[in-house]
Amino acid sequence: MIAVTVPFTRLRPGEDAADVDTAIRRVLDRGWFVLGPEVEAFEDEFARAVGTACAVGVGTGTDAIALILRALGIGAGDEVITTPLSAAYTALAVMMAGARPVFADLDESRFTLDPAAVEAAISARTRAILPVHLYGQPANLPALARIAAQHHLALVEDCCQAHLATCGGRPVGTFGVAGAYSFYPTKNLGALGDAGAVVTGDRGLADRLKRLRNGGQTDRYRHAEAGVNSRLDELQAAVLRARLPWLATWTARRRTLAARYRDALASADVSLPTECDAGHVYHLFVIRSKQRDRLQSHLADCGVEALIHYPIPIPRQPAVASTRPADCPIADRVCRELLSLPLHPAMGDEEADAVARAVCVFA
Repeated sequence: MIAVTVPFTRLRPGEDAADVDTAIRRVLDRGWFVLGPEVEAFEDEFARAVGTACAVGVGTGTDAIALILRALGIGAGDEVITTPLSAAYTALAVMMAGARPVFADLDESRFTLDPAAVEAAISARTRAILPVHLYGQPANLPALARIAAQHHLALVEDCCQAHLATCGGRPVGTFGVAGAYSFYPTKNLGALGDAGAVVTGDRGLADRLKRLRNGGQTDRYRHAEAGVNSRLDELQAAVLRARLPWLATWTARRRTLAARYRDALASADVSLPTECDAGHVYHLFVIRSKQRDRLQSHLADCGVEALIHYPIPIPRQPAVASTRPADCPIADRVCRELLSLPLHPAMGDEEADAVARAVCVFA
């Protein structure tokens, strides 16, 4: 077996280690572990960072999407138009809310929802449009927002891979009624376990989300509605608070590495991702190759760990078969060709150059 010399990512604390240690010790010394001062402080700080009025901490990014839909009254009998290319949790969250995910095909340049396909998929049951800002690339939000407004639909943004991303200079998560974030450890802003948040400019919606995440409680032991148990815990909130001040620096590093890849791979026999907006935050750097599997094997032989995000379009997943998903031929084709190269803030220039050299000699 060839030793991995360039791992896909590194998850152990690095330059932020002292800040993370201090945050964890603060929580342990206080002895308050669920829905306390760390969660409240993180909610305020994250809302300011992403340019919105409110943030509500929840257990996961999946819960964030499902709870937004529930808070909007979207459920059984309703349809939500979303993308065929994402982690399956996007569609599963729609199903958790009791609604049906309807898949519209991709804008092949962005790998995000094609607005024309979205408009064609609208039916009398459609209640919301759920774009994913995939790999850190903002979806075409101006077009999607216009369609949502014209058809009186909610625009709910899946920002789980797009921390600090902007579209036309405006933060993602602020175009629609709400945005959902994940802080899974691999995300641009990652916790040390599962964590998520909803951002919104609607304080009434935020208040309902806070009830729903905590069993529908209005006060202790008084449950006004059937909520769930999806609470961001104090330890994860403290870690996220410690890392949030690093996020702008880490985002700049991701963009620098992406530019370095673009220069080095300009003559390689692969297709590079289109940067449709300068607000791209490069959660992942994906390339396309008609020989994707061979290329991945070649990179492994060179000691480079490259991964596939995502090998199976969501409509092809058995878990969603009951929703009678439509065919999405562009997504089918793209899923056979995409390969994610290592890119993370702790990555050195020499590692990026080694990856690029390995891609360039592939034949």
